[in-house]
Amino acid sequence: MASPSRLRLEIRSPAARLTLNRPEVRNAFDDALIGELREALEKVRTAYEGSPEKAPRALVLTGEGQAFCAGADMNWMRRSVAYTREENESDARSMAAVLRSLDELPLPTIARVNGACLGGGMGLLACCDVGIASDRAQFGFTEARLGIAPAVISAFVLPKIGASAARRYFLTAELFGPAEAKEMGVVHEVVPAAELDASVDRFVSALAGNGPRAVSAAKQLIREALTRTRTDTIENAVRAIAGLRASPEGQEGLGAFLEKRSPSWKR
Repeated sequence: MASPSRLRLEIRSPAARLTLNRPEVRNAFDDALIGELREALEKVRTAYEGSPEKAPRALVLTGEGQAFCAGADMNWMRRSVAYTREENESDARSMAAVLRSLDELPLPTIARVNGACLGGGMGLLACCDVGIASDRAQFGFTEARLGIAPAVISAFVLPKIGASAARRYFLTAELFGPAEAKEMGVVHEVVPAAELDASVDRFVSALAGNGPRAVSAAKQLIREALTRTRTDTIENAVRAIAGLRASPEGQEGLGAFLEKRSPSWKR
């Protein structure tokens, strides 16, 4: 008998929805969930690459029940005690691959933070383009409490929150609220729990009005600018805008603006 799925993926318009579905453990990670996340994100990527205009315009990531993601599953952590260094590295690489896949997804991503977001859950949040949190949510880089560090997620969290916030919260492992999460930039909006879905829908609507290829190119420009020299960043930007202006989507967008009509992609 197959084990129940640890997540739900709904590929639909205007936004796909990916829900971590382990409410009994506050949607904590284990190796099986990591594997399912990798497969789900690949399905979303494939849907976009098949036809950006027909694919969902965004992916909403959330958790079932009262938590977004409470970090690593304790039973998985217990099993890892007996792992060799090589096995631990393999586990870490799998997690890093999932985070990178989410971070580099060609369509925009929205984290719907409905509750606790701890440890590895902070990595998922940092990899999303937009973070919307309930005013009841709780956050924390809690790894140091277990004698480890937020190592794998750090590559994705640091560009979002900066060194100053990391030097406090990575080291203290203290919990903090949505106001602090917004101040450090990992969350963009904080709303009452009852308004969470309406806020998500507002962002989806805004994204659905934009050219899907242009949005994807903007994501890539931001990511690449973080690793390039200033000169390379400028040259990359010049090439990117030239390609976009000459593309069918760019021509359609400009034509629609000049003709005072909606572009073909607008939903």
